[in-house]
Amino acid sequence: MNLLITSIKAAELLCISEKTLRKWRWEGKGPKFVKIGSRVTYRVHDLQEWIKDQIRTSTSDDGGNHA
Repeated sequence: MNLLITSIKAAELLCISEKTLRKWRWEGKGPKFVKIGSRVTYRVHDLQEWIKDQIRTSTSDDGGNHA
């Protein structure tokens, strides 16, 4: 079962502000989210996967994102 949590709880889990999470959604970056009507939620699994994808070995490591 994919547990859904609120934006507030997701921001807490990521140790960021809800405002930052909202900005990331608007910019199309950050973790995947689920929108049901006007309510935004996050699947715990998606947050865990996104965190895993953020692992780097140095500050110059872009994770393979060559823009």
